[in-house]
Amino acid sequence: MKRSYSQGYRADENNFLRVPSYHKISTHTKMKSICRILAALLIFFSVSCKKDLHNTPIGILTEGIPPTHASVVYSVFSSYQLLSSTLNIIGNWGWDNGTVLRNDFILQDIASGDMQKKWNPDGDQAWMDQFSDFSFTASNPGIGGQWSYDFDGVSRSNIAISYLTDDKLTTSLGIDDATKKFLLGQVYFLRAFYYFDLVNLYGDVPLLLAPLKSFADAYSVAKRETKANVYVQISKDLDLAKGLIPAGKYSSSTEKWRVSQGAVLAMQAKVALYNQKWSDAITIISSLEALNYFSLNANYFDNFKVESKFAENEVIFAYDHESLTTPRSGNGICALAGWGFIAPTTDFINAFEPNDPRLDYTVDVPSHNVYKYFGELSGSNSGNDDAPSNKIYIRWADVMLWKAEALNETGSSSAAIAVINSVRHRARLSVTSLGTYPPAGTLPDRDAATTDKTQIKTWLVQERRVELGFESQRFNDLKRWSLAKTFLVGLGKNFQDKNYIYPIPQGEIDKSGGSITQNTGY
Repeated sequence: MKRSYSQGYRADENNFLRVPSYHKISTHTKMKSICRILAALLIFFSVSCKKDLHNTPIGILTEGIPPTHASVVYSVFSSYQLLSSTLNIIGNWGWDNGTVLRNDFILQDIASGDMQKKWNPDGDQAWMDQFSDFSFTASNPGIGGQWSYDFDGVSRSNIAISYLTDDKLTTSLGIDDATKKFLLGQVYFLRAFYYFDLVNLYGDVPLLLAPLKSFADAYSVAKRETKANVYVQISKDLDLAKGLIPAGKYSSSTEKWRVSQGAVLAMQAKVALYNQKWSDAITIISSLEALNYFSLNANYFDNFKVESKFAENEVIFAYDHESLTTPRSGNGICALAGWGFIAPTTDFINAFEPNDPRLDYTVDVPSHNVYKYFGELSGSNSGNDDAPSNKIYIRWADVMLWKAEALNETGSSSAAIAVINSVRHRARLSVTSLGTYPPAGTLPDRDAATTDKTQIKTWLVQERRVELGFESQRFNDLKRWSLAKTFLVGLGKNFQDKNYIYPIPQGEIDKSGGSITQNTGY
């Protein structure tokens, strides 16, 4: 059935930026005032004063249409949208500012040495190539584009939170307590999710916890908060979400894409892992296992296949792309593949052991098809800018390999190896993309008697690369393992110590008048 969300949105006539009607943009504000707002709201967008003088940037709550029951509910849906790969969510073919779609595949997969921009290298969107050789600067569109997506997600989440924590408002609109709690839990999770991405990309970042209503508010947030303090807030938000999201594998029986209890627990485990709180990660993952919501799918590709969406065992959190909706919500990254984008590096292909079916399910090299993105094995979604394949953020194999890592770090060698072997076992028993089974001897078990922590870590690093290839996990993994420099220099990349975090977008520093500082070395 065609899903329509158009009634809560309007399109700006110049850039088709979709903005909630309850957050309606005024066209009567004086140009001078708008420039002041643009200078103050350095956090959200690298917008141009020349281009968008008639727009009040998202983040300022203008006087306008009062919130309704429908618009408050829609504000939560709007907070999800910045996780999508849908084209032009916050721009109109803004290649020059990196906003055509989310740049995860650039900042993670290309930067990690797993992906190259195109099958046949050319000068199209040359700024993407700069992530392959680490020649980017703070003005690179990919740097600013990802910042815009994440901070727009934070901004939308803050607006929804402000509505849902206003008891007088929710009572007047007839929003019952159960609905309010469920909606509020989702946006607490989403704000935490966006901030997790921000601190791992940029380090210290501005911390916004409420919509900006005045110039004073805007200027007060024009500074960076420490990564440690942002992580404290991430944990607070996840704790709040945990107490508000209803139990069950799916939090909604009709909208299974919404944040679930399992997604919250998984993010808590990921936060613990990234902060090397190994015992906490094990405890949280064990509690998630005890709920028995998730398990490894029998076939590897069921995680990505369109026909298996919300009918498989493994996916914990994903953005639900759908075709033929208004506004559009399809997977736009498939369009890029049709233009020759999204190709594996030789080193990535060579990382797979012989006959590992996960390689062909990730990318069919002879046919230039990225099946993991397409959600099908015919290549029919190549070039489809409205494809229904989901963007997966967390799945069970990922979580299990977190557990293996934490077990290894705490000295539980045999248990760690058992987890790694379970992931390999599923892979070697998966029917291949050709409908056959891998030959005997494919992906043999790792030696369960090994107690060498370094060896087990090597196995884990390898398994995560091939299991999660093209899922935008690899660069963060290399960085948190302190392996990025060794590995990437070994590939001939110009990776330097400063590249463990990306630069703050230069436009944000310029608009702040220097109150937001640049990362060292940029």
